[in-house]
Amino acid sequence: MTELTLLAAYGILVLITLLLQVLGSMRTLSMGYLMSARDEPREVGLMTARIKRALDNSITAMALFAPAVLLLEVQDKTDNASLLACQVFLVARIIYLPVYALGVPAIRTLAWLAGFAATAILYLLAL
Repeated sequence: MTELTLLAAYGILVLITLLLQVLGSMRTLSMGYLMSARDEPREVGLMTARIKRALDNSITAMALFAPAVLLLEVQDKTDNASLLACQVFLVARIIYLPVYALGVPAIRTLAWLAGFAATAILYLLAL
């Protein structure tokens, strides 16, 4: 597995998170509302709201992770350390989604920190 493959795998995880958020919204909101401009906010279920927050965080993480991976690739600086950092990032983000959705705060925070640290390491490796 390469860093780019792990980046693609994370993209798939973000897509799955988006799908879960949409499906959760469909369970609690009418199709008419979902197809409208949604000018008036409506409440969704607790888990759907958590998944939405996890999705927002995942998009932010992607915005930081992807450039680091691409920097390493274009500079031909990928090595075992960058591969390990990408693996840690992906595993941390895989853990992050369900623990956030289920409301497990301590593990969620540790998973977030692991992903953040892995991303920071990637930027240091790209210098």
